[in-house]
Amino acid sequence: MTVRQTIADKLTAAFSPSFLNVIDESEKHRGHGGWREGGETHFRVQIAAAAFEGMNRVARHRAINELLVDELAGGVHALALEIRADSEPDPRAARVADV
Repeated sequence: MTVRQTIADKLTAAFSPSFLNVIDESEKHRGHGGWREGGETHFRVQIAAAAFEGMNRVARHRAINELLVDELAGGVHALALEIRADSEPDPRAARVADV
């Protein structure tokens, strides 16, 4: 199983997201610190779930980082997180509407 799939599976099991996108951005970081041949070192997670309702930004990040502690210790160099509760608007939708 890929690291990307492991991340997606863990997030799905823990948070039951209404939206989840796990993007391997490793190739964008070729030659930078932490990059290695084969990728799976740099990820962006976009997630929306009711489980994040009432949590502040730091608590949301901590919850995901604690869940993915093995992946972070085992080769994931960078993890960019875009987290929102289901009741919050999707900031990407605003960017699309402005174009």
